[in-house]
Amino acid sequence: MLQVTKTPETERDGFESSASPTESLASYLEIVRRQFPTILTIVAVSLLLAVLYLFTAVPQFTSTASMVIDTRKVQLFQQQSILGDIGVDSATIETQVEILKSENISLAVIRELRLTEDPEFVGSGGGLLGAIARLLSSADEKSELELTRTALERFEKNRTIKRLGLTYVMEIGFTSIDPQKAARIANAIADAYIVDQLEAKYQATRRASVWLQDRIKELRTQASVAQRAVVDFKQTNNIVDTGGRLMNEQQLAEVNSQLIMARAASAEAKARLDRINDIVRQEIPDASVGDALKNDTIVKLRNQYVDMANKEAIWSAKYGRDHLAAVNLRTQMGEIKRNITDELKRIQESYKSDYDIAQTREESIRSSLTGLVSESQSTNQAQVQLRELESNAQSYQAMYDNFLQRYMESVQQQSFPITEARVISAASKPLKKSYPKTLIILAASLFGGLLLSFGAAMARELADNVFRTGSQIEDTLGTNCIAIVPDIRAPGARSPAMLRRLGRGQGADAKVLEPDLLRHVVANPLSRFSEAIRSLKVAIDLNSIVRENRVIAVTSTLPNEGKSTISTNLAQLIAHSGAKVLLIDSDLRNPSLSRELAPKDAAGLVDVVGKKVRLQDVMIRDPETGLAFLPAGSTNTRLLHTNEILASKAMNELVATLKSQFDYVILDMPPMAPVVDVRVTSNYVESYVFVVQWGATKIDVVKHNLKSAPELYDRLLGVILNKADTKLLARYESYQGKYYYSKYYARYGYTE
Repeated sequence: MLQVTKTPETERDGFESSASPTESLASYLEIVRRQFPTILTIVAVSLLLAVLYLFTAVPQFTSTASMVIDTRKVQLFQQQSILGDIGVDSATIETQVEILKSENISLAVIRELRLTEDPEFVGSGGGLLGAIARLLSSADEKSELELTRTALERFEKNRTIKRLGLTYVMEIGFTSIDPQKAARIANAIADAYIVDQLEAKYQATRRASVWLQDRIKELRTQASVAQRAVVDFKQTNNIVDTGGRLMNEQQLAEVNSQLIMARAASAEAKARLDRINDIVRQEIPDASVGDALKNDTIVKLRNQYVDMANKEAIWSAKYGRDHLAAVNLRTQMGEIKRNITDELKRIQESYKSDYDIAQTREESIRSSLTGLVSESQSTNQAQVQLRELESNAQSYQAMYDNFLQRYMESVQQQSFPITEARVISAASKPLKKSYPKTLIILAASLFGGLLLSFGAAMARELADNVFRTGSQIEDTLGTNCIAIVPDIRAPGARSPAMLRRLGRGQGADAKVLEPDLLRHVVANPLSRFSEAIRSLKVAIDLNSIVRENRVIAVTSTLPNEGKSTISTNLAQLIAHSGAKVLLIDSDLRNPSLSRELAPKDAAGLVDVVGKKVRLQDVMIRDPETGLAFLPAGSTNTRLLHTNEILASKAMNELVATLKSQFDYVILDMPPMAPVVDVRVTSNYVESYVFVVQWGATKIDVVKHNLKSAPELYDRLLGVILNKADTKLLARYESYQGKYYYSKYYARYGYTE
């Protein structure tokens, strides 16, 4: 620690840096350890409330009945329903569950079991909550409607209806303080549902039967009238059926078929004629003609023609085209070609004759068809009206038969009503209470208490915007935490301000209530407080190796953080070791050291700077340690411009003079937040010691003040965490706790 580690100038904004957002498990365990009393208290209260509830809650019992929607239909005496049977699917089951939850079923059970007279359903209830409700409720008598609605509300609250998985089974449960009553009500719900289903089917069937009876009479009359109209129309228009068809329709169909066949024959003859015409126009018919016409003569002539053509080509190539043999072959080839042409013309005439015959037959059949169409036109007009009459007659007859069948089914169902629902497991008396469940409530209270306590612990951690550890000082402010000074105030001791309000002339009582904090290092040299002040002295000495470090100012952020106690004890410690030390009360706005150590209205720093008195005349010395003290002076006068006094040339000259006379000059400065006096002393102060009250001074306030005073921060020796509670400190840094020091102190005579 030869030199104080600070944040560089370019990184001075590092005061605002925060910890890493991803905290390790160890950091959470540290939070639990610090907030363990809070966590333990909240969990204990949660468990206590749970135990209190278990003792005061009225035990309740739940009984369950099971009902199935059977998809198998009862075949005996049952035909298809007149209302149409709906397939049982998931939507149907869910619909039945909602019917079970309906007020119609609930009110039926309430009326049947007379639950409006049961105190469990219309009273205030039992247990602690029931007693409170009875105290708050009025004594007026309720009407029948109010009793019914109250009973219905509590009935629906204690009833549970649910479908078991994807099955057709519905579970009916009811909770009551009486186990027998719970079973009785659960069975009554199942019975009320079955009765409701039977009644609904009976009423629907009865209403449908009455309507069907009237409708059947109308349909019977309408079917008879429609059938008579068909018979009369046929007689009037001489319409005769032959095998379900009219006679002229049958003739027309036969002639139309003949016409189609004649057209096909004409088309075939025309195709053959066109083909032979194309062949005749060729100079030499191709080889496929013979195969196409199936003519042996043409095929034979074609083969001869091909053989002679080959021979002619050979002779012409060998002896020339004018050779006699080649000329004879060409002559024979011409004869064969004429024969082929004559044969094709003969075939052409035959095809033409067939085509003429086919056209003549087609024209004849078309003429016959035209005549039949003319004759059937009048019959077709009547046939259209006849079909309409027949359709009406068939419709009325089909409707009459259908309604008559449904009417017979409805009559049967009225005498034999059935339902698809049946109870497969009746509710029985439960042997164990269903509520409250002791283990579940205790576990829930424990879990809830843990969650609430952890939340409260995290909230307290987040809201704890104060310094409690040295690592916080180093991480947040970028400077060293020189020491953590324990709180040496006696339990119940009054602060100096309180003693001043009570009056200073109280003798022994004042000494008993307020320990001598300003001389604690002298009175208790083997205490932990004294060791912390020695750490500050060591830091000053080590820093002196790097630079001159004789003028030291002690300041803080806010008043009452203990800076005067630290500065006085530091001066006492150094002076007690034999060095020449001067302690100056530089807090000109509130010279608390002067009020405690100097006589009333004594002259001091202000008078020396103003050249009113000499330094030797106003200094006060401690006879035991030899410490020299320079009070503020002029304590009865309110000084308006104290910063001008501290920044004056005379003050600079005074400090230079004091450095030649003393080994150390320690200035007890005012706090930084209320006044600006500390910032004007950087010309002659060589090192600053910053005092922060443990667990009290806000981090944001300290960061703001140090950031706004860079000249002070550059000469900052370090930070003192003052007034630390050693018991609580162990929760934040176990090695700083009282446990690690108590054995050593007890062995060697040290005290806290």
